[in-house]
Amino acid sequence: MITAETLKTVSSSRLFTDKKLAFSAAVLVIFHAVGFWGLVFSGTPETYQNLTPLNLLLTNFLLFLHHKNFNAAFFLFALITFAAGFLAEVLGVHTGLLFGNYVYGEALGFKLWEVPLLIGLNWVMLVYCIGITVRNWTEKPWLAAIISALLMVLLDYFIEPVAVRFDFWSWQNNEIPLQNYAGWLLLALILQLYFQRSNVPKTNAVAPLVFLLQAVFFIALNITLQ
Repeated sequence: MITAETLKTVSSSRLFTDKKLAFSAAVLVIFHAVGFWGLVFSGTPETYQNLTPLNLLLTNFLLFLHHKNFNAAFFLFALITFAAGFLAEVLGVHTGLLFGNYVYGEALGFKLWEVPLLIGLNWVMLVYCIGITVRNWTEKPWLAAIISALLMVLLDYFIEPVAVRFDFWSWQNNEIPLQNYAGWLLLALILQLYFQRSNVPKTNAVAPLVFLLQAVFFIALNITLQ
């Protein structure tokens, strides 16, 4: 039997959730807007590019604050995706395989084996956010994986010129090879197939917003800095 007390509890919980969601969304929008302003208009872009690790950590914190059910499948997904993304970058930096010949700068913080540790977290964030966003469009795991992988490559297309300009990483001869996008597509597809077939809960109201902000942020920087 549904009592007045039960209805009151449900309403309070929903109100808290809505406020938490609104707060998270506001913080994410403000931080991305400030970052954009700082890189383009402040006159001291170095200050803001050095805040990139903080921005990435904050984005992930707010993103996973809204994750539903931290089950074993989620932690396994996060571990495997972090390790796969990070080790793929280590392989790429030291051999030129997968992505081509490139080196990381200092803007992304502490490095292990010449690769920033935050790169592994970035792979987790992108696979998770884009995978959930696309899963809202289709219930077919294989189709969601393909679309998500293509969107990840498209996003990387806009990230690359910004990354080179602000010392995230640099390419041999200052040329971004097609091999980079082929490598991204391969790794993204493998990780998305795993994510879409896993038992990780695929409901997170902040995930589409994070993907949208990332896309708008890097597209706007490409347009503004040309």
